[in-house]
Amino acid sequence: MARIFVDGDDLVVHLSWRERAAARHGNVRAPLTAVIRVTVEPDWWRALRGVPHRGVWIPGTWCIGTRSHQAGMDFVAIRAGRPVVCVELRTSSPVPFSLLGVSVPIPAEATNTAQSICGKAPEIDTSTPWRQPLPVPGENSA
Repeated sequence: MARIFVDGDDLVVHLSWRERAAARHGNVRAPLTAVIRVTVEPDWWRALRGVPHRGVWIPGTWCIGTRSHQAGMDFVAIRAGRPVVCVELRTSSPVPFSLLGVSVPIPAEATNTAQSICGKAPEIDTSTPWRQPLPVPGENSA
């Protein structure tokens, strides 16, 4: 099962060899300075944005790989029925993803993982406990 954890100055999404094969992607590393917001999504399906791009998607069971949407790409490793730790990344980060979503077995572990990441990331936006919506094409940010 995929795990998300802090390793030094990096946030790591570690995948098992089966998950790497399914996602057609290796482990994901992002600097902690790129993390802007960390949330826990109790409903696994709400963490999925956009359309499948690369990976395996078994509806109602398992979603692993990249998803594309108008604001960029997300990387998810999600199992149905489990809470998801969602990590939003800055657009200026060296990682090509705007969101990392990883399922964890139980809600208490999801909360602990999110708090651990928040405690180690230097510039977390705490203005809202919710993920920000995707921008709508053609709308002004004014």
